[in-house]
Amino acid sequence: MNWPDLMAFGFGTLRLSPQAFWSMTPREIAVAARAFGATTPAPMTSDDLITLTAQHPDTPP
Repeated sequence: MNWPDLMAFGFGTLRLSPQAFWSMTPREIAVAARAFGATTPAPMTSDDLITLTAQHPDTPP
């Protein structure tokens, strides 16, 4: 997730307070972004999840 761009959108375009922005779910932010013509990335696939968990295990290797 590109937090700097999301924060710029939330604070600049939507003019949300920090409390309002940080209380939103990613889905809510995505819906708001679509209202302004933004597209959201494709959902994570099973292979994406496997790769991500291999890169960032819950326990040290």
